[in-house]
Amino acid sequence: MIGISKLYCGTVEPSDALRYGRDSKRLPSHLLQFSKDKKPVVVWNVTRRCNLKCVHCYAHAKDMEFEDELTTEQGKELIDDLAEFGSPVMLFSGGEPLMRKDLPELAEYAISRGMRAVISTNGTLIDKPMAKKFKEIGLSYVGISIDGLRETNDKFRAVEGAFDAAMEGLRNCREEGIKVGLRFTINKQNVADIPAIFDMIEEEDIPRICFYHLVYAGRGTKLVEEDLSHEESRKTVDLIMDRTKQLHEKGMPVEVLTVDNHCDGPYIYMRLVEENPERAEEVYELLKMNRGNSTGIGFGCVSWDGSVHPDQFWRHYTFGNVKDRKFSEIWTDLNDELMAGLKDRKLLIKANADRCAKCKWFDVCNANFRVRAEAVYGNVWADDPACYLTKEEIGYDEE
Repeated sequence: MIGISKLYCGTVEPSDALRYGRDSKRLPSHLLQFSKDKKPVVVWNVTRRCNLKCVHCYAHAKDMEFEDELTTEQGKELIDDLAEFGSPVMLFSGGEPLMRKDLPELAEYAISRGMRAVISTNGTLIDKPMAKKFKEIGLSYVGISIDGLRETNDKFRAVEGAFDAAMEGLRNCREEGIKVGLRFTINKQNVADIPAIFDMIEEEDIPRICFYHLVYAGRGTKLVEEDLSHEESRKTVDLIMDRTKQLHEKGMPVEVLTVDNHCDGPYIYMRLVEENPERAEEVYELLKMNRGNSTGIGFGCVSWDGSVHPDQFWRHYTFGNVKDRKFSEIWTDLNDELMAGLKDRKLLIKANADRCAKCKWFDVCNANFRVRAEAVYGNVWADDPACYLTKEEIGYDEE
């Protein structure tokens, strides 16, 4: 994650993370990305079932029963292991996680074990009683996915009324005092809605939004041609920075982040070099703490059936299954070549990539998303095709 508000608008200083020793167990949620130990935040896709039919779904979710989902007890065993391992956050996702009836029980159990519990949902099933339950168990955050305003969103979700239902779910959470925000996956079909999304954030007083760059996985592989061009990506990140700054200048400190394209970090830094050199140096320190892409390091995924993946987009590769072996054991087993490579990828990148191998931002980007490189080039260690920085910006020709 790249915090636009944290970095560009100056809501976080390097000293903020240093004050907690950069220990993930001690860091507040908004500073977790700057942790030193990088204990994995784990996405658990608790079910593959979903009430919507999103065209970019990485899980190929459907509204039907699927076999082999982890049971409640197996889920609690997973949570026990993660808590003992030191994972700071359990992110419950799907499919649509609310289609699993024991979701509140599982979230409450994670909280009882000292973890932060976060839910990633389409929001359509959060009625007032469910929002009240979320408040009672002490959820840290509810992220609600939308893909544009009403017409655009419902086209993506393939269900009429999905937008209105999602916004109702968001308002129900707000009424209960639950921290809630939006998740928006950028592509050519919805990028024009971003200004209106910022208008809605202001009108609805929504405190947080994450803009996700498109990852070519699941049903999203069909949208490769719908990804933004490099120039469009630059303009979009500029727009997000500009609108975030406008909100902050109005006294609305909305937390705005971009996700899944770590070249956003150097891009923000280079813009600040021109606008505010002193802040630019502070941002560079924060980017070094963040360390870029954390797939297989500080971020992992467990599927509904217990399979462990590098992240939620990499379902075609599994390191093992928590039904057979604890997550903590799987995650630290470097006998798997991909696991070992993701944890220390520099030499592999230099041997296989071109731009990434010569990029001066490697230590603050960590070569970006490997699953995109694999999807386009058939090589996990090739360049990330979504990096929009120019050769001059990455220092390609510098000695």
